[in-house]
Amino acid sequence: MTARLNPVAAAPSLMKDWHSISLAISSSLDPSLGELVKIRASQINGCANCLNMHTVFARENGETEQRIYLLSAWREAPCYTDRERAALGWTEALTRLSEGHTHESAYEALKAQFTEEEQVKLTLIINVINGWNRIAVGFGGWVDPAAVKSAAKVPAA
Repeated sequence: MTARLNPVAAAPSLMKDWHSISLAISSSLDPSLGELVKIRASQINGCANCLNMHTVFARENGETEQRIYLLSAWREAPCYTDRERAALGWTEALTRLSEGHTHESAYEALKAQFTEEEQVKLTLIINVINGWNRIAVGFGGWVDPAAVKSAAKVPAA
């Protein structure tokens, strides 16, 4: 894939703000759960960049190959907790909003596993990854996960 546009070069201030808020939101919940959610949304959206990045990050957080490989079949795979299942169901419901408003059962599962504050945090994480998917797919972006990690360590100016 050839990049169509570099959004960081085209709108540096906004992309810096987007990146900062993305990091803040992503760090608001358990990193392992956050990576599973990001991978699942990226699978649905067909975002190779984010799949590459978040599978690397998931492994670094101790995620197993089995759970990463089975993520697209999470309903049938016995290796996910009820909490993870609720998060993945909510991820799918919000990522697929255009397919119809059939998210009531997903919300009921979410309420059973997450506090109201956690529900908001998870919803924000889902929104952020869907945003990154659209930026990467839309502009043909590809970023090395190591570059993302090193950029996150650079102190703000």
